[in-house]
Amino acid sequence: MKIDLAQMLGWVATFLFSVMLIPQMIKTIKLKDTSGVSLFLFIIYLTANIIALIYALLINQLSLIIKYAIAIITAVIYLFIFWYYYKKQKS
Repeated sequence: MKIDLAQMLGWVATFLFSVMLIPQMIKTIKLKDTSGVSLFLFIIYLTANIIALIYALLINQLSLIIKYAIAIITAVIYLFIFWYYYKKQKS
């Protein structure tokens, strides 16, 4: 299986988009603080990725399906982390 430049760039972008929330997750967990984080940003990010996943499924584009699925999973995980520490801060 030969991968051309366009496919390679697509997979690299898929990987980077997939892990882009991880540094924020780690920072929030370490600091136990959500005060500098925009919840609305993550809600928009999650919504956009759900819509994009539907699009990727409709056009049957594997790299996009993987990217959007991972992005949705990381966004949901981060929203739980945000909610957990936000709730602890308010206590």
